[in-house]
Amino acid sequence: MSTFAFNEENEKKFQSLLTRYPDKASLSLPSLWMVQYQEGWISEEAMVYIAQKLGTSAMDIQSIASFYTMFNLKPVGKYHIQLCKTLSCMLCGSREIKNHIENRLGIKFGQSTKDMKFTLSEVECLGSCGTSPCMSLNEDYKENLTIEKVDEILDGLK
Repeated sequence: MSTFAFNEENEKKFQSLLTRYPDKASLSLPSLWMVQYQEGWISEEAMVYIAQKLGTSAMDIQSIASFYTMFNLKPVGKYHIQLCKTLSCMLCGSREIKNHIENRLGIKFGQSTKDMKFTLSEVECLGSCGTSPCMSLNEDYKENLTIEKVDEILDGLK
């Protein structure tokens, strides 16, 4: 028995979306987003819950959730830093920024600090090549990064 359930607001959204899609399986991505916004990440229990609501398998939902880097399949820190790792950002200094952030926070990408204040992730293109290097901080883009700008951003977080 799954311990996850949509909160009242998300259940209403889900029911409303059901009327707009002829095939329930089309709600896979919106349902995953609702879980992530509700919980901060997507647990196995939540994937089972979604699968049951959509009449599909938990494996189908897991394969969708694991395909996209935008979904968190484990808990993330208060501040989730996602640094772009594609060519434009690399050419503009993202490797140096990556090393700097790791050294400053004392963790590697793919890890969270023990106090769960920070989680570091490397992601594919954030779609901001003209302002590279770029990172997302809790879905807020930080562009034209330099080591000094990263320090200023980190110093401003409480």
